[in-house]
Amino acid sequence: MTDVLTAADAATLLARARELRPLLESQAAPTDAGRRLTQATVDAMRESGLCRLLQPKRFGGSETSIRSFLEITSEVGRGCGSTAWVSSLINVCAWLAALFPERAQTDIWGENPDAWIAGSLNPLGETTAVDGGWRVSGRWPWASGCLHAQWAAVGINMKNAEGQIVNAGLALLPMSELTIEDTWFMAGMKGTGSNTIVGKDVFVPEHRFLAYPQALGGHYATEHGDEVVYRAAFVPVTVLILVAAQLGVARAAFDYTRTKATARGITHTRFGKQAESTGFQMLLAEAAMAIDTARLHAFRCADDLDQYAAAGTYPDITARARMRMDISLAAKYCRDAVDQLVSAHGTSSLADVSPMQRLWRDIHVASHHAITEWQVNLEVYGKALLGQDNITHLI
Repeated sequence: MTDVLTAADAATLLARARELRPLLESQAAPTDAGRRLTQATVDAMRESGLCRLLQPKRFGGSETSIRSFLEITSEVGRGCGSTAWVSSLINVCAWLAALFPERAQTDIWGENPDAWIAGSLNPLGETTAVDGGWRVSGRWPWASGCLHAQWAAVGINMKNAEGQIVNAGLALLPMSELTIEDTWFMAGMKGTGSNTIVGKDVFVPEHRFLAYPQALGGHYATEHGDEVVYRAAFVPVTVLILVAAQLGVARAAFDYTRTKATARGITHTRFGKQAESTGFQMLLAEAAMAIDTARLHAFRCADDLDQYAAAGTYPDITARARMRMDISLAAKYCRDAVDQLVSAHGTSSLADVSPMQRLWRDIHVASHHAITEWQVNLEVYGKALLGQDNITHLI
């Protein structure tokens, strides 16, 4: 078994994320306005190695645990939600690439160990079989980080002569053979640049394809079975990474509201400081507990993933459904907390000059990702608990 990340190494990476916060905070507004990460942010993230947390050590990555990834990236989110979202997606795509055969990994990192991968996992691409692989065409929206990536991980369908889907999976394609359509126009997480990747007749060799049916059951193509983190459960990992930024955004909103409470009064009352108001104190405490609850559930999921991976066992469907439930609850509570903090801070939260309006927009866009929707995951978990046929295979 390969060495796991030491506590000292994890602490060093977390310290780097904390040191970057002032820079990320200063770049958050121009990132939002420019609808992409600023060059200063990209340079800082590359230099810090915080987009290489889940890249194998064999190629110079940190190969962190899932828990360490979550803790470090949520700290990035305290500085800038869009930056944390992009780094989460780049990191999970590195994790996904590490599930492929080493030959595919070498294609990506052999000559450029600092290569970033953007992804859009929904199998929207169409394929034509050719010698040694497939020709792939398609459009893949929501590809966060594609503006800064050198490779793409995209979902593809394989059909037979009758047009029936006979397989689906993930393909690795160089960005140099793809184009990007500027389609990301959203209320929040504007700076993620989650645009649409477009490919036409791109060759994908066999070693750069990972079948979804096998992967969903924990059967990966990597030859390095001793690398613990790459034994973690496929769907829960790809879903959990979505809440790292949200934990950071919620904490940033809390920090801002608490700090301002000693200087802001409550209009049309005798309170010269919000901090003196019992009502404000109660709202702040409720938001703090919501954020704490979100963290507890998110980190329980991360710990479960790490523990199953370390034991070399794949969690059953009920355990995986509970992981999705943990993630969904974390997203909901982060959103609830920010809503509470906006109410507590007051109408000025929504002024253009206030960072609170950006945090509020970011948390609402991030927390409404389809796979973390609250009512969907309640049903997924409830059916798993009762042994009923479920509504999705993505568990």
